[in-house]
Amino acid sequence: MWRLFFIFFLLPFSVSAQQKRFQFSQNKMGSPFSIIFYHTDSTEALQLANDCYLKIDSLNNIFSDYFSYSEAGRLARQTTGQQIPISDELLAILLLSKEAWIKSGKTFDISIGALSQLWRKIKNEKRFPAAAEVKKAKQSTGFENLVIQPSVKTISFKKPGMRLDFGGIVKGYAAQKVVDYLKTKNITQALADAGGDIVMSDEPPEKNGWSIGINIPEQENELWDKKLELKNCAVATSGDVYRFTIHNGKKYSHIIDPRTGYGVTSQRNVTVIAKNGATADWLATACSILSIEKALALAKKENAALLIATLKGEKIIIDKTKNFDDYFQKKEP
Repeated sequence: MWRLFFIFFLLPFSVSAQQKRFQFSQNKMGSPFSIIFYHTDSTEALQLANDCYLKIDSLNNIFSDYFSYSEAGRLARQTTGQQIPISDELLAILLLSKEAWIKSGKTFDISIGALSQLWRKIKNEKRFPAAAEVKKAKQSTGFENLVIQPSVKTISFKKPGMRLDFGGIVKGYAAQKVVDYLKTKNITQALADAGGDIVMSDEPPEKNGWSIGINIPEQENELWDKKLELKNCAVATSGDVYRFTIHNGKKYSHIIDPRTGYGVTSQRNVTVIAKNGATADWLATACSILSIEKALALAKKENAALLIATLKGEKIIIDKTKNFDDYFQKKEP
């Protein structure tokens, strides 16, 4: 995928005698999770950061499909048709995911858990799945086979073997939760970076926004000369620069197309700027699967900004919504 880089050197460490910049980082949700904000007191800042990481842990204990003890893990062990009580947090993200599934033309689908498990398994075994394996796993997918009852806070599965995979929405969701929590503590200049899913509130002191660098497609360490300058929004990326499988000369992305059961094969990287972290996250996934025309139309409908970089031979073809250029850092005269 594209990787977003927060440009740390553009910000002074100490803004004034009253207000300082604090930066924290811990490995959470399978990647570094950084939190940056401005505060006057180091002791209080440390406590706020610890509170944020505890919140992230609580979310991971709900949504992670890597842990059998998580709420998502427990759901995978339930009997078909059984009504299972769910937490408020899980219900909230299920309803967001259902909305995203509908809006994306069913290309964003959290019910692909059985396929995700298969692709993780074959990656560890260093092989490519047989068509029969993909077909079998795909039979246990489809958001239409989830029965969500908000009034009584339950979910049930219509098909056996169904599992949920929140990987395409949960990091943006968690980053948004961090920034929203800090706002309740009167911290209005903050950034949360969940392994590249970034949410920010007001701009840093004496800056017009948070400076975000984007790496060039197919290059892990090379940055574009253009940088984004953002505030009070979220940005997410998706693509196959870092995570993919090669079979018979074809590259399969880690992003699974729920319509086929296979990883996306178009060598494309997308960057989405949206109103909140969850929206940016699911849009980045959906726009990696949809045709370029439909992806641009979806982003426009969601009032988001979208940039798609497609590798064709030796050339990188750029497609973007008209509003994307508005977010590039302005060069000083």
